[in-house]
Amino acid sequence: MSTASSTLMLRRKVTNAVFTGFCVVVTGLALIALAAILWTLISKGAGGFNLAVFTQATPAPHSKGGLANAIIGSVMMCTLGMILAVVIGVLAGTWLAEFGQNSRYGSVVRFLNDVLLSAPSILVGLFVYEMLVAPFHTFSALAGAVALALLAAPVITRTTEDVLALQPSLLRESGVGLGAPLALVIREILWRSARGGILTGALLAFARITGETAPLLFTALNNQFFELNPTKPMANLPVVIFQYALSPYDDWQRLAWVGALLIAITVLSVTIIARFVTREQNRS
Repeated sequence: MSTASSTLMLRRKVTNAVFTGFCVVVTGLALIALAAILWTLISKGAGGFNLAVFTQATPAPHSKGGLANAIIGSVMMCTLGMILAVVIGVLAGTWLAEFGQNSRYGSVVRFLNDVLLSAPSILVGLFVYEMLVAPFHTFSALAGAVALALLAAPVITRTTEDVLALQPSLLRESGVGLGAPLALVIREILWRSARGGILTGALLAFARITGETAPLLFTALNNQFFELNPTKPMANLPVVIFQYALSPYDDWQRLAWVGALLIAITVLSVTIIARFVTREQNRS
């Protein structure tokens, strides 16, 4: 009996060591790949940073220029897209958490939201193209913002639902017990209590849409010049990077690496902020 127990213990230790070693090796490979990507971005993109990148529009081949119009276009579309996504996502997530937990309609909405979470971005871009581009016979930044909002809204919806579901029932009962309507309880108590988690979901959604290229190719397209009219085609960093990286011109390729590094820095910064907000919420 003792021999069998020792053999079983030895087998468990060996299995645990093999599994742990496998996890360490896979994690190391992932870190090496990430380090290689970051090193390539920094080595090829950092040298192209200068004032012109932030003050001049995208140039013609073999001309001086920068990425100012693309940066402004990306900021405008991401901001408008996030406004739409936050409004829709927070309201939808609140309804799912507070009113549609066990209803059949709530289950359908939750399932469709999960489908959108994993939907390829190019399909979202094609859908918005058919809805907002083809009928009006023009690409536009507004269509690009709608496409980005469709990608960000499911993330915010799921995060909002999960965070509100974690709030103690005592918060709801105490508010309703004082005579406040449930809508007021949600606005003044539950949303305030869950604001850290909701903000984290919004930041993660923003990080996701920052570098999306495929939906913008179908919607906003690109513009070599400064354009602030949201009903017109507008320059944006992902499409500029895509076009310049495939070009045969060295100056365009250098700008593509600079744009890629800018997006990487933005996504990394937003992710760090989201982690910090989550940690502060857990402490509180």
